[in-house]
Amino acid sequence: MNVTGFDYYRDAPEPMIGFTRTATLIRQARTEVKDALTILLDNGDSLQGTPIGEWAVTQTQTRHPLMEAFEALDYDAIGLGNHDFGFGLQVLDRILRQSPCPVLCSNAHRLDRPGAWSRQAVLSRTMKAGGREYPIKIGVFSALPPQTANWEAHRLEQKVRIDDILSTARHVSQELKAAGCDLVIALAHSGIGTAQPEPNLENAVIPLAAIGPIDAIIAGHSHLTLPGASHEGFAFVDSAKGQVHGKPAVMPGSAGSHLGVIDLTMKLGDDGKWQVETHRSHLKAIAPGFVGAEVPEDPELSRIFAKAHRETRAQCNTPVGHTSHHLHSYFSFCAWDRGLALVAAAQAAALRQHMQGTAYAGLPVLSAVAPSKFGGRAGPRFFTDIPPGQICTRHVADLNVFPNEMQAVIVSGTEIKDWLEMSAGVLNQMRPGEQSDLVDTNRAGHNFDVLHGLTYALDLASPARFDAAGAILHPNSHRVHELRFNGRPIDADQRFVVALNNYRANGGGNFPFAENATRIPLPVLPIQHIVRDYLSGVLPMDPLEEALQPFRLSPIPGAHALVKTGAAADQHLEELARYRAKVIGPDAKGFLSIQLSL
Repeated sequence: MNVTGFDYYRDAPEPMIGFTRTATLIRQARTEVKDALTILLDNGDSLQGTPIGEWAVTQTQTRHPLMEAFEALDYDAIGLGNHDFGFGLQVLDRILRQSPCPVLCSNAHRLDRPGAWSRQAVLSRTMKAGGREYPIKIGVFSALPPQTANWEAHRLEQKVRIDDILSTARHVSQELKAAGCDLVIALAHSGIGTAQPEPNLENAVIPLAAIGPIDAIIAGHSHLTLPGASHEGFAFVDSAKGQVHGKPAVMPGSAGSHLGVIDLTMKLGDDGKWQVETHRSHLKAIAPGFVGAEVPEDPELSRIFAKAHRETRAQCNTPVGHTSHHLHSYFSFCAWDRGLALVAAAQAAALRQHMQGTAYAGLPVLSAVAPSKFGGRAGPRFFTDIPPGQICTRHVADLNVFPNEMQAVIVSGTEIKDWLEMSAGVLNQMRPGEQSDLVDTNRAGHNFDVLHGLTYALDLASPARFDAAGAILHPNSHRVHELRFNGRPIDADQRFVVALNNYRANGGGNFPFAENATRIPLPVLPIQHIVRDYLSGVLPMDPLEEALQPFRLSPIPGAHALVKTGAAADQHLEELARYRAKVIGPDAKGFLSIQLSL
C-alpha cells in the first residue's frame, strides 16, 4: 500500500513511489484522450506491504482511505492479489464492503461466505461511431496465483478454494462473450513465465493470452514492467510493444511506479458488435529515469491520505529499544547481515518460551530468516539501513517488511541440507577466471533463507541443485558443505526445531522441506511484534544474536562476483574485507556495483 511518496522506514520523502503521483498520471491520461471512453482498473496487492497499510486496517470506525481514493478517481473495477489476504478474511470483508466499484476474483471461491466478491463484471458503456452513440459491453475478470491458498493457508484453509488460472479464464471469458461482451479484459495478478499451459501456474500470462476470447491483459504480481526489457527473450512476448500472443498487455511495476495504458481503437461491425481494430500498450512512469523528474502529487489524494500519513509517521517513530550495531541489508547475500541475525534471535527467543514444558523442549533450536529489502526489482533505494542508536517502530517494520506470523517446524538433518540447497539457488554459478552477477535476478531474493544456529559454506562453483519450482535440476550437485551445529557435522537423522515465517512454512518459495515437516502448534505470533518485544526487553536476549556468521562463500580461484547494492554500501566496505572488494560504480539502474574476489 504505497499510497504516498514517502518512505516510512527512513522517515523521509521518496519521490520514486506513490499512488498520489500515479493519480496525477491517471488524470493526465484522461485529459489526453479527451472524450474517448476510458476504463480504470486496479490489479491487486493494494492493501498490504507498508506501515500505512498496517495503520489503515486498525481504523475500524472510518472508511479505508484507499477505498476513498478509488472513489475519487472513479475506478471501474478492482481485482484481488495474494497479499490482499494477508490481514485475514474478516478485515478484507470489512474493507471490500466500502469499495465504490466491483471487486473481482474469478478463481478464488469463498466457502464460508459466498458472494464476498464477484466472479466477473460487465461494464455497460457507450461509444461514438459516425456521430452517433452505440452501446458497448466490456467484460472484466480477475485471477490470482492458486498458490495463494498455500501461502495464506493459516488464514484461508476450509474458507477459500482457489482454482487454476487458465481453466478459470477459459470458462469466464467464454461466459462474458456469451453474455454479449464486445471486449474482454483479464486482470491477471500473475507474471510472465512458461509459454506452456500447465495446471496451477503461478505466472501464467503467456498461455493466458492465447485464450481466444481475451482481448487485453493487465498483468502483475512479479513487480516487473511490460513493455520493458525485463521480458525480452520470452516466447510469444514482444517486450518492446507490450504484446503477448499479439494481444495488448501491460505490467506497471510496483509501488505506484507506473501507470499501465492500453489504447484500443474500436470498429463497429455490420452486426452491431464492436471489434478491436488497432491497439498500443505503453507505460507512464511517475519518475522517468531519475529523482527530480517525478510528476507532482495529486492534491485530492494527498488530502485523502493526510490523516493516515500523519498518524502512521507518528506511530512509526515510537521508540522501542536500542542497537549498538549498524543494521543494513547491503550485503545480505555475501556477508553477515546483523539485521537478519536480530530477527532470527527474536524468533528463537519467542520459540524457546513456547517450547518449555513440551515434548520438543530438548531439541536444538534454529531460526530461518531471509532478507526482505534487498534492492532487486524494487530498485536501488530498497535496502534496510538503520544506524546505531535508538530503534523505533519503523525500524522494526524495516527489518521484516510484511506482517508475517512466526511458525515452527521439526526437520531432519537431510531436510536442513535440502532447505539450504534451495536457498543457495538464489545465487548464480561462479566459474574460475570469470565474473558473474552474484544474485540470479530470475530468483526471488526473499527466498535466500539463512539458518541461524548453523555454520556452513556455499560452493558456487557448482550449479544450483534445485530449480525455482523446487524440482531437482542437478542431482549430483551440492553447494552446501561443512554443515555444522555447535561445531560438529550434523547427522542425516538429527532433528531440529526451526522458527520461520508462515509464508515459508506454508510452502512459499517451493522449498522441498515444507511438505514433510512436522508443524509445532503455536499461538498467533506476528514477527514484527516479536522483534519489538525482543528489542524492548520483554523477550530475553537469545544466543543466536551473537552466534557465528551462519554462511560463507567458498573460494573459487580467479572468480569474481558482482554485487548490485545501494549507494550507501560504500560506507561499509570493511565488512567485505575478505573478498578484497572493489567499487566499480553505479550502473544504469542506479545500483552500486561492487566486485568481490572469490
